[in-house]
Amino acid sequence: MCHVLIIEDEPLIALLIETLVEDAGATSWDIAATQEAAVAAAMARPPDLITSDVQLLEGTGPEAVASIHAALGIGPVIYVTATPDACKPLSASSIILRKPMQTAAFTEAFREMC
Repeated sequence: MCHVLIIEDEPLIALLIETLVEDAGATSWDIAATQEAAVAAAMARPPDLITSDVQLLEGTGPEAVASIHAALGIGPVIYVTATPDACKPLSASSIILRKPMQTAAFTEAFREMC
């Protein structure tokens, strides 16, 4: 079983990632469009894997991930972003996929991490 937290503020990209994680075997997921909503979702149901954009409607994905890791411990993250240099801090259990995302690369990363 794999629960995924999708941190993405673009609805179409969030829907694409939701479809990809479901097809790859995720059993459940939450979607958050802001840093605050992402942290709240993670505290309510700790994720086994996080996917995250960098720039959000409010806050940033990396700051949300840092807060989640501080509270729950470090876990795997797939950053899906057009600004890979902004993925800081970056843990050893993180990978970066550049937008536009290659779906095969995402699925492969998901299967390795979850």
